Amino acid sequence: MPWKNQSGGGGGQGPWGGGGGQGPWGGGNRPPDLEDILRKGQDRVKRMLPGGFGSGRSLAFIALIGVALWLATGFYRVEPDEQGVALVLGKVWKLTNPGLNYNLPEPIGEVFTPKVTRVNRVEIGFRSSGDSDSDQSLQDVPEESLMLTGDENIISMQFVVLWQIKDPLQYLFDIRDPVETVKNVSESVMREIIGQTAFEYARTQGRGQIESTAREKVQKLLDEYQSGVLVTQVAMQNIAPPEATIDAFRDVQAASADKERSVNEAQAYFNEVTQRAGGQAQQIIKGAEAYKEQTVAIATGNAQRFVSVLDQYLKAREITQRRIYLETMEQVLRNMNKVLVGTKSGSGTVPFLSLNDLLKQQTNQAPPPPASAAATDTNPAPGANP
Repeated sequence: MPWKNQSGGGGGQGPWGGGGGQGPWGGGNRPPDLEDILRKGQDRVKRMLPGGFGSGRSLAFIALIGVALWLATGFYRVEPDEQGVALVLGKVWKLTNPGLNYNLPEPIGEVFTPKVTRVNRVEIGFRSSGDSDSDQSLQDVPEESLMLTGDENIISMQFVVLWQIKDPLQYLFDIRDPVETVKNVSESVMREIIGQTAFEYARTQGRGQIESTAREKVQKLLDEYQSGVLVTQVAMQNIAPPEATIDAFRDVQAASADKERSVNEAQAYFNEVTQRAGGQAQQIIKGAEAYKEQTVAIATGNAQRFVSVLDQYLKAREITQRRIYLETMEQVLRNMNKVLVGTKSGSGTVPFLSLNDLLKQQTNQAPPPPASAAATDTNPAPGANP
């Protein structure tokens, strides 16, 4: 066996020889000879090396094995969601794809494997804790969430920025702390946007517009910094007044609701009065238009009648004048007491005849009409004198 004592004696009772088996160091409990052990170890190494090698060649062979082992440490693996960036002497040598790759080992070479497909999350205005969404609790960070709106109100803004790596070289070597850079740029851009937006618009219908504008501005600023970061989404989590002003905010909301109700009632009354006045105005206008048309029609008829009379007058003047005179006298004398006075004077008196008295006498002397005729014919015949 390899630990057999070559000087003989003892029959190999222990690993260091000796007799009697009294202890591990032999019969007299002597400590081992270190120089002898080292010399024996060197002899074994020489026997393991190829024959004929001297001490210098052995060291060179050992050094060669060491170099081979050092070079073997240059193999590295790139995961599917990563991209390898291999450096040699501090300069980029190549970009490697997922799989097994090789680069010179340290300190000559160096390899970075950033996760280029992973979606990273930056929380601004709050910090979340919990392993799942169901038991996740939020902790407000007032120094980040409190912002001043365009109408000089204070609002608590909590939002999340999702981003990926789009340029590994810029991401690794052009900015010192990518996560902090994304956080600071996003917070600065959001403060600028909220400072130009009214409080009520920001917390209601303006959320989508604010998110879109913020993502575009953050991306533009990160591109100017050559950060190699792609912002995929800006998502607003919570927009509300600060906790210290929530009671005052509710009072303001109630006052705003009362104001809106009063304005609506006033607008309804205004519409009612306006519509009623408009209806009356239309009625007056229609009446005036009807009177206008009636007056114009009467005037047109009178003018046409005058023209027709004029035409007849021009054809027969004497007859037309006499007819006009008779019609006029008929209208004038219809309701007057009429007396006929004679022109002959025989006895010195002027004879006259009262037509009204004569007509009354004739009416009184006339027999009454039959009962049947009086009952059936109540309307006088056309042209009959009353």
